[in-house]
Amino acid sequence: MRAVSTIHGRAIPLGLKNVDTDVIIPAHWLKTVSREGLGKGAFETIRQAPGNPFDVEDFAGAPILIAGDNFGCGSSREHAAWAMLDMGLTAVIAPSFSDIFSGNAFKNGILAVELPQDQVDRLLEVARTHPITIDLDNQVVTTPFQDRFAFDVDPFRKRCLLEGLDEIGLTLASGDAITHHEAGRAQDLPWLDRPLAVSR
Repeated sequence: MRAVSTIHGRAIPLGLKNVDTDVIIPAHWLKTVSREGLGKGAFETIRQAPGNPFDVEDFAGAPILIAGDNFGCGSSREHAAWAMLDMGLTAVIAPSFSDIFSGNAFKNGILAVELPQDQVDRLLEVARTHPITIDLDNQVVTTPFQDRFAFDVDPFRKRCLLEGLDEIGLTLASGDAITHHEAGRAQDLPWLDRPLAVSR
């Protein structure tokens, strides 16, 4: 997982409420087990509407999405996070998120920033013409107009995102402790490592 620290760039001003995981990545894209190429199907139904923000050239390759309340609701599908990553998104700002989506986003290195609706509305306005900066280390979103919006983040999730640690990375980081535990267990409980006798 890539480390996430400061995310700077244009932000797609979507702003829609209740964007569920089927909108993020429609069900017919779930047949694949690969993460590659899912970005083509991300927000497919919204992209079909004329004048949608995903078709605006200024937002091509934008690393941030600004959404409405209850983003990522609906069924649990990790493909939603995979699709967003594949299209280049590394952060989403919204007034609230589905718990399941928030967990899947975190496990895949996407920062979910929760801000009050009035601050999200201000960012939607700024995003139409200017870049936005998210500073995870200092937990603040800023704009070129001196806007400064602080956000909360779980300390464990913050550490994992800053260090680029997924569940495998966390396990490997504890390698010495695991080796020490296994050595002590082998000494204190040697019978656990004996081969099982097979009766015939």
